[in-house]
Amino acid sequence: MNPVNKRLNLSVQYACHDEGLPLRADFVRWARAALAGGGDVTIRLVGDDEGRELNRDYRGKDYATNVLSFPYETEPRVMGDLVVCPAVVAREAGEQGKTAEAHYAHLTVHGMLHLQGWDHEDDAEAQAMEDKEREILAALGYPDPYAGEAN
Repeated sequence: MNPVNKRLNLSVQYACHDEGLPLRADFVRWARAALAGGGDVTIRLVGDDEGRELNRDYRGKDYATNVLSFPYETEPRVMGDLVVCPAVVAREAGEQGKTAEAHYAHLTVHGMLHLQGWDHEDDAEAQAMEDKEREILAALGYPDPYAGEAN
């Protein structure tokens, strides 16, 4: 593969201004770790209203969710958008006893895998994706995001 194609062009849009949001450099590190080749990706941090509207319009679920993935291309470069709702991330991190940083890292990796075609529609896909997430997050120095969950 041409080295130029391995480049990650990452834009981070801060459409909300919650406290403690990760820096662009954090998102670059997490996204790069989960990206097999090159990519053009936008990560947009949104408030509850925008998160809820997007989840409702694109998934038919009328609530704000932690991360939404919008893949456009997977070859020759990954192209897509991730939408992250910081209010949901903060709430879930607290409920799950995780740091917000670790949860943002997990959701970024999770979303980046979705942009590359990974999914969790059945048990085998879910296990493969979770194993890949654990591997990437461990390499980044984060604990198993699924530790303590009932299987």
